[in-house]
Amino acid sequence: MAEEHRHHHLFHHKKEDEPPVEAAVYSETTYGSGPDSAYAETTEAAAYAEPEVDYKKEEKHHKHLEQLGELGAVAAGAYALYEKHEAKKDPEHAHRHKIEEEVAAAAAVGAGGFAFHEHHEKKESKKEDEEAHGKNETIDRDVIF
Repeated sequence: MAEEHRHHHLFHHKKEDEPPVEAAVYSETTYGSGPDSAYAETTEAAAYAEPEVDYKKEEKHHKHLEQLGELGAVAAGAYALYEKHEAKKDPEHAHRHKIEEEVAAAAAVGAGGFAFHEHHEKKESKKEDEEAHGKNETIDRDVIF
């Protein structure tokens, strides 16, 4: 197990069954027309193949993250309201409940911002998909959001 490096990251997993994308190397040799007719120059260039982007999959991914952000905002907001209620109900520990209410409110704002960000990422992915597949320009009805 010492030789084996296992990374326990949450994001950017590589699938083990997919081979890595390798570069194709092209070489070009020019022949000399001089008296010894030797090879004059050899040039090598590496061309990297760009992986095909699945815009629909990317759009779906951003939609799920947007919904997750919305859910987090609702949950944190509900917890903030609960703590506000507890502060009134339990005056002995009111200061603690007010602090927890503020933390939950800040978490709700952060989750709302994340949902807003993912909404724009989803729109951008949809626009890139339309541009890649040559669809007509559509009117952006969602300008405010």
